[in-house]
Amino acid sequence: MRHQNRSIYIFFLINLVLLSACSKQEAVVDKKVSQETLISVTSAQTSKLESREETVGTLEGLIDPTIAAEVSGRVTQVLVHPGQAVKKGQLLATLDDTDYSLQRKESQAEVARLEALLANQGRAVDRNQKLIQKNFISQNALDDVSTQQQAIKQQLDGAKARLASVDHTGSKARVFSPVDGVVEKQLVAIGDYLKVGDPMLQVISKQKLRAHLPFPETLAGKLQPGLKVRLTTPTSPNEVIATIRELKPLISSDSRAIDVIADVVDEEGWQPGASVNASVVLNERDAAVIVPEQSVVLRPAGEVVYVIKDNQAMQRLVKTGLRQSGQIEIIEGLSVGETVATDGAGFLTDKAHVKIQEADQTKTAGRNKP
Repeated sequence: MRHQNRSIYIFFLINLVLLSACSKQEAVVDKKVSQETLISVTSAQTSKLESREETVGTLEGLIDPTIAAEVSGRVTQVLVHPGQAVKKGQLLATLDDTDYSLQRKESQAEVARLEALLANQGRAVDRNQKLIQKNFISQNALDDVSTQQQAIKQQLDGAKARLASVDHTGSKARVFSPVDGVVEKQLVAIGDYLKVGDPMLQVISKQKLRAHLPFPETLAGKLQPGLKVRLTTPTSPNEVIATIRELKPLISSDSRAIDVIADVVDEEGWQPGASVNASVVLNERDAAVIVPEQSVVLRPAGEVVYVIKDNQAMQRLVKTGLRQSGQIEIIEGLSVGETVATDGAGFLTDKAHVKIQEADQTKTAGRNKP
């Protein structure tokens, strides 16, 4: 009985030793797995990058004529109102043209009288030419009637010119829009008597706008006419690509800023007086090596990326350049096509073991986030 109990005791002791050994082996494996950092990776690529400077400016309307009366008269009609869109050549208002109508009738009568005199004088010249051929009259008589005919012609030309002048002046009693635009101000009402030069309406045209873009004086050496500038405004979804037209030579004493000028031509939705966001492209790089910004980590040695080879992270010191749209340029230290850590790069050290998260797993994890 005692021998049997000793055998059972030894059996349990052996099992306990085996279980302990297995537990230690599993612990080593678990420890190794736990030391692998879960990361995502990407490849260094090439892309076109731009060095930009941004600012917020204002839009000025270059075509905003104040329409004035070109003839004297009383206002009989105002056909538009502030805020109304108008087209070039559209009738805006009319003035009383009674005086010009009477002057026109008078001029027409004078023209008709002189035309009748000229016709009669022409017949006299024809008669005298026939008589002089028969030697019934002298050459002097023919010269007299020919001179009178020429004088009447000159008088008729003058009368027609006066009639055209009256027609031209009378047409100014009808006021037309000189441009496409929007009525900004109505300065007269029906019944007002206007003298020549009195303002009537102001029309704002959106066809040509000027963007005033303030930049710090420190950029004076970098900005120059001809540089590309991207413009956006809150009143329109359209982005406009323009160029710097000129730089004002005087730096503002209040803001110490350079006034940079760019023109916007015939863009729908762009409004005079609105703000404008501008991004001037100082230079472009066609084949810059880029990686996501989270791939670049700051360490005591400087900025580094972790190049992944055989599930191991190798620390690589790099020199960075431009940052744009979540990407960062690598000037030195990395080649196109090399695989670098992105998510999780901040937790890595040199020669650390990593586990690469698959792209579909990354998407699934992103969807499962609250």
